[in-house]
Amino acid sequence: MEQITKDIRKNIITIANLAKSPHVGSALSCADILATLYHKVMNISLPLCEDRDYFLLSKAHSAMCLYSTLNSKGFLSDEDMLGYYQNGGKLPAHTDRLTNDFIEISAGSLGHGLPIGLGIAKSLKLDKKDSRVFVLMGDGESQEGSVWEAAMLAPALGLDNITAIIDYNNLQGYGRARELVSYEPIKDKWESFGWETVCIDGHDYEQLEEALSKKSNKPKIVICNTTKGKGVSFMEDELIWHYYLVTDEIKQKAMEELS
Repeated sequence: MEQITKDIRKNIITIANLAKSPHVGSALSCADILATLYHKVMNISLPLCEDRDYFLLSKAHSAMCLYSTLNSKGFLSDEDMLGYYQNGGKLPAHTDRLTNDFIEISAGSLGHGLPIGLGIAKSLKLDKKDSRVFVLMGDGESQEGSVWEAAMLAPALGLDNITAIIDYNNLQGYGRARELVSYEPIKDKWESFGWETVCIDGHDYEQLEEALSKKSNKPKIVICNTTKGKGVSFMEDELIWHYYLVTDEIKQKAMEELS
């Protein structure tokens, strides 16, 4: 898993450099989460079938991480991945569900992933299918009202087949999430809404696999304590890497660390 995730992070740096696009810190933050989901937890394979698990990237500004993870599974070609956010390429900066079969939703406006996930989870229940739905959100995104509307609705619908995940790195576009619009105590709040709530180290593969694999009798949320820019020391927990671009010099320095 360590090597898989290093390769995912290398590809994030590579395509960020090629495209001169922002949000590299956000993508590096959730690499361990996505790697564990796709390589250890979810029931998903080629060819895509209806009886699969579903992953929704609600914090779609981290699309580079999803693209790199899909590539690591053979679900996305090298050519398509390297064409990210470029003229003539297929992959936009935020996800578009029509660009690849394994991209479930078009996203970008924060707060939409969890409500959409509830709809998918409800339809699976109606069809009596055992598939599960996983939704990854940001901690800044958790300030959106639509997230809490969905949080109230899921237990009322008996959706024990949905797992929400928060990439809890405490950095959003303009500062510390806890300082801008505080939503603490976050664990207590989700529990009060009727969710099974688990707090883990979001970079620990064993904790991730256990928390994400274990089924519940009610909706579950996994709060992953993470570090923005994880894996590249000079990017870690630095707000500037929400928007700064990866120049050739920065790419070389980051790749040396990841190697």
